[in-house]
Amino acid sequence: MRVTRPMLALTGALAALALAGCGSGGDGKDEVPATATGSLEHLAAEVKCEPDMQTDADEIRQAVCGDGDGRFVLATFATDRGQREWLNGAKDYGGYYLVGRKWVAVGEEETVTALRTTLGGTMEEGSEHMNPGGSHNKGGHHG
Repeated sequence: MRVTRPMLALTGALAALALAGCGSGGDGKDEVPATATGSLEHLAAEVKCEPDMQTDADEIRQAVCGDGDGRFVLATFATDRGQREWLNGAKDYGGYYLVGRKWVAVGEEETVTALRTTLGGTMEEGSEHMNPGGSHNKGGHHG
């Protein structure tokens, strides 16, 4: 059997549908948008936050967004390595982290989960041993 362009296109479309979970009977609760990119100000605008800048340096920019239960920290990084080093150190303190390319949002689980519906990204949890009985972290990540 000879492979033609229409056959390749159909195969590609079916593979994309399978990867996206179409037709799986899911309720859509696990759908996450493509991970957002951009400056701290751009990411903050995406989630309707007026950032209160805390750090504005070459390697990291960090701001506090929101107040009360919806409060979170948004940080952007100059390099992927700088982001990972910061995240590895910060996770020792527990907490919940939404991680994108060169940015991190940190806050309560409910807040970070809500941010994920707009910003995409990967959920990670800090170390459980630093927060016993607090956030009940499991010390892993959720992709």
